[in-house]
Amino acid sequence: MSSDAHRHAVPTREFERYATYRGLNIIYEGRSEQMEIRAPDISSRGMFIHIATHFPEGAVLKVEFRLSRSGHMVRTRGEVRYCLPGVGIGVEFVEISPEDAQAIEDEIGIALGY
Repeated sequence: MSSDAHRHAVPTREFERYATYRGLNIIYEGRSEQMEIRAPDISSRGMFIHIATHFPEGAVLKVEFRLSRSGHMVRTRGEVRYCLPGVGIGVEFVEISPEDAQAIEDEIGIALGY
């Protein structure tokens, strides 16, 4: 068996992601604990979160964070699309307001100098 058979498939991204926020909190729906973690990148459609905790694909999370430059607070629900054990999770935003999505886009634009 080749080593390629043991690799995890990571979905390709439709949108580029950038680190433009701080104070990320997630709550796994159905559990009471709140976890504060740091995620390296974001788009208006989702984010990758570095966290050692395993989450099953399809798990629904409440996600809150503050954008670094504008200070805009984003509150959304996300669904785990994939999990890399011991590394982190890819989360797609499934309920995000148009205002929050636009604030993320604006923050990314500022980070890129647009």
